[in-house]
Amino acid sequence: MTVGEVLGDLNDPATRAALIAAAPDADILVNNNGGPPFKAFAAIAREDILAGVEANMLTPIALVQALLPGMAERKFGRIVNITSSSVKAPIAGLDVSSGARAGLTAFLAPAARAHVRDNVTINAILPGTFATDRQRSALERAAAERGVTIEAAAMEAKARNPARRFGDPAEFGALCAFLASAKAGFITGQNILIDGGAFPGAF
Repeated sequence: MTVGEVLGDLNDPATRAALIAAAPDADILVNNNGGPPFKAFAAIAREDILAGVEANMLTPIALVQALLPGMAERKFGRIVNITSSSVKAPIAGLDVSSGARAGLTAFLAPAARAHVRDNVTINAILPGTFATDRQRSALERAAAERGVTIEAAAMEAKARNPARRFGDPAEFGALCAFLASAKAGFITGQNILIDGGAFPGAF
């Protein structure tokens, strides 16, 4: 079955309802809502926190709750939540994003273990720095704050990563495709870093 595009704000219940109606028997759900903008801790308002939790925790949970029962009944489902490496190593300025995404991770952990017997898995991908528009915006902000060129800021950022580069979106896509495949049925409840080795821990 071919499903057309559903345009709208996923945080709007009406948009979510239209999306689910367009693909009520979806076997794969990839939650990848945009993150809150960079903001200094002292400047974060209650409204910022509520908006971040709505977008990066409550909306993904609503989609999982809507689609997971059908996946379990059909004995196949793959749910992949795109969160952030900041879930494991919080980044100053991304406090709202880190908190909301960590909340999503903890909330879905029991469901991941309860439904793997139904061949439904729930995992998260935690990306580090990738060559994306969002990363370029962060570089532009850093360059402006420090009075250097974007190229210089990029070189410094790459030098801080053990891989000495940013991630390629195609690498990310390949990992997501694997977790969404039938071959990944024995992986669930995991938070998989893809960050070039930037996270310093062994576990």
